[in-house]
Amino acid sequence: MQQCDFAVIGGGLVGSAIAYGLASQGHQVSVLDEGDVAYRASRGNFGLVWVQGKGQEIPRYSQWSMCSASKWSALSQELFELTGVATQHHNPGGVHLCYSEAELASREVDLDALSQATDRQFSFKMLNHSQLRDLIPEIGESVTGASWSSWDGHANPLYLLRALHAGIRCHGGRFLAVGKVKGIRRNGESYVIESNHQTITAGRVILAAGLGNRELAPQVGLDAPLNPNRGEILVTERMRPLLNLPTTYLRQTGEGSILMGDSHEDVGFNDGTETPVLAQIAKRAVRALPALANTRVVRSWGALRVMTPDGYPLYQASESHPGAFIACCHSGVTLAAAHAKCLAPWFAGAEAPSEITPFTAERFHVQTSIPA
Repeated sequence: MQQCDFAVIGGGLVGSAIAYGLASQGHQVSVLDEGDVAYRASRGNFGLVWVQGKGQEIPRYSQWSMCSASKWSALSQELFELTGVATQHHNPGGVHLCYSEAELASREVDLDALSQATDRQFSFKMLNHSQLRDLIPEIGESVTGASWSSWDGHANPLYLLRALHAGIRCHGGRFLAVGKVKGIRRNGESYVIESNHQTITAGRVILAAGLGNRELAPQVGLDAPLNPNRGEILVTERMRPLLNLPTTYLRQTGEGSILMGDSHEDVGFNDGTETPVLAQIAKRAVRALPALANTRVVRSWGALRVMTPDGYPLYQASESHPGAFIACCHSGVTLAAAHAKCLAPWFAGAEAPSEITPFTAERFHVQTSIPA
């Protein structure tokens, strides 16, 4: 039976960032990964480090995203110096494209409200077509303008995941392919985690298994009201430089290919693709960037986002099972730096980051009285 200070269940971007943060603080960490039979949301991630537009209903989510974005460059450099793996992180700002004057005006109203709610910490600019063309010379004529924010950027999710895994090992952590975790039980001051292949004992346990948390959370007195939401992505052949900065649903990778995505489909646990959805994604991409019209698509995939009922993250410590925590979100790339540098210390005993206060499962259990 293997022993450690922390067992992190889930080896995707959320669990790996947390495990890296803990291991870098000197804790003995074991990451328990289900293997390639898992849904692997992290491997289907679009790769945005994105702030603008997030948190309109709960502004602290915008602040949490900004906290992470501000730490991303340092984390990327730290990982590169430690492991030699470059995450391809760039922070040139990002744009959200608008296709009418009404849409542009509505976007400005929404972002200004968000800026006010964060005491102007979140900043943005509205661009007309001419100003947008200065940033993206081949932007389509039907694009009226865009919102731009310096907070936004992008990275390669697979290189990030590889760097985090390598970083965990560099700091003495273990990455264990244990298969599906079957049970978690309290044993004195420790937790015993039983899986298909191994039994691990840990002082603390962190549930970061994405959709798998639905079954695990009740075992440690937590609630994980999570559902899958599918997103599909198209990838083109390598192209000449077309996009100097990412958009909400288009970005050019370090190798030159263009990623097109951002579908939102409630299809249960089906992580495949559908031709009509891919066709709509391609049509929208060509409208934004006509140079893509005759480009070859070389890959496509579907992946399942981990969604709470309101779309915001879930972070919570168990009251009935001290030392057990849950961490879920669908923005594993954006929030990677905050998870490593702010969330991990909380799990180790530091004060919880103020930005995450609203994100417990209790928000889904609030009942309001309806006047007769």
